[in-house]
Amino acid sequence: MDKAATKPHIPVFDGSGLTNMALRPATGQKDKIDMPADSNFEASRINRLAVANIAIALVVIAIKYVAYVVSGSIALFSDALESVVNVMTAVTAFAAIRLSAKPADSDHPFGHHKAEFLAAMFEGAMIAVAAVLILMKARNAFIEGVKIEHSALGIGLNIVASVLNGASAWVLINRGRSWRSPALVADGQHLFTDVMTSVGVVAGLAIAVLTGWHLLDPLIAAVVALNILWMGYKIAVQSMSHLLDEAASPEIELRIRKIIEANGRGALEAHDIRTRQAGRALFIEFHLIVPGAMTVDNAHIICDRLEHAIENTIEGSEVVIHVEPDYKAKPEESGAVQL
Repeated sequence: MDKAATKPHIPVFDGSGLTNMALRPATGQKDKIDMPADSNFEASRINRLAVANIAIALVVIAIKYVAYVVSGSIALFSDALESVVNVMTAVTAFAAIRLSAKPADSDHPFGHHKAEFLAAMFEGAMIAVAAVLILMKARNAFIEGVKIEHSALGIGLNIVASVLNGASAWVLINRGRSWRSPALVADGQHLFTDVMTSVGVVAGLAIAVLTGWHLLDPLIAAVVALNILWMGYKIAVQSMSHLLDEAASPEIELRIRKIIEANGRGALEAHDIRTRQAGRALFIEFHLIVPGAMTVDNAHIICDRLEHAIENTIEGSEVVIHVEPDYKAKPEESGAVQL
């Protein structure tokens, strides 16, 4: 007897929101779902940007550390320490982006998109750690006192580092939103906070040097710590919301309803429209009411048309439709889309 014929069979997923019920022998390995070529290109772009972000973060931390060493400023130390966190989170974001880009397999049929939200959660935790370290350093400076030297050089170096950070933050946020990468957006928002922090540090340090009130230096560091702690909290809360399957924005949901209205001819109604965001993927599901006498073949044609219309219009969307007979219809007041 042919051993291949005795192997169990598993369904093959075609990645389009439908299941190809053609069967094939199981191989004992995870069965990968083919990813579109444009998805691979997008993942490659995101990876390259993440690597560039790590390189820039390393340059920035070197400049800020030199600024701290030459000046002895605790405020500049706090700024440099936040840049250490930037490097750690940039590396974490890169790892998460690579993981989230992996194709779906039989163990993870919906893909690995949520890895980016885990990276953002880690970033929030690292920001909190940096804030605690800065507060400890500021406390010691209040007790022991601080002497600021070569302040002009330290301030100048910090400004150069801030310009690099600002440019990097702008690119990360804009490209991250365009490419639907939560990890890049979170990293960009963190860098933007770092730039705002640096502006405050430079201004405060300049005032401390001009007035001779050097205790203003650790006070600024403490304010910096509280500021980045708040940013870390916001990043963590936002990531937690996404991990708990946050719905798409009202604007996206309205677009989905309009697409269903425009392409649902032949059906009677669509209701129970639900969405959930997972990294760069948006999962959409709804119930489609068709005449009770309609054939399965005709209902399938309508579903295909709706799936293609939504997925071609809303980038990254994956659609699942549950077909029901006409007696399952719901009133329009329930939010159903009449077709």
